[in-house]
Amino acid sequence: MTSDPAREELVPEGFERNPRRSGFTAPWEPIYLRHSERGVTLAIRSGAAHANSRGFVHGGLVSALADNAMGLSCARHLGDASGLVTISLTVDFVGTAKIGQWVEFRAEVVKPGRSICFASALVFADDSVCARASSVFRVLPNAAP
Repeated sequence: MTSDPAREELVPEGFERNPRRSGFTAPWEPIYLRHSERGVTLAIRSGAAHANSRGFVHGGLVSALADNAMGLSCARHLGDASGLVTISLTVDFVGTAKIGQWVEFRAEVVKPGRSICFASALVFADDSVCARASSVFRVLPNAAP
């Protein structure tokens, strides 16, 4: 996918293109990433590909990218896990995100463990919280050499 310079100019400082891609998230690209001490933030400049028929960012996308940000936060914190699988995901929609807004999925690890990791996220549309999420992940151990 080629990048659109006009959209790139709308990206806040400190974000870079997310190097992790999948077939599932491909239609939503570009997705941006920023690391912090507490976790990982994913972000998009919302457009038509992210929206429902009313012009709001679709709740399914909000759920998926919040889950993704929380999982990446746990993986970064744990470091030596071979992967994570979502056990539970809860999302509360407390506002809306509209086409054209910068939408951030700010995740952090709440309680890491060897077999289970807990995380939370706040989702911002520009500077307003539009959702909050929490998740529980099963930590997959590394296979023995």
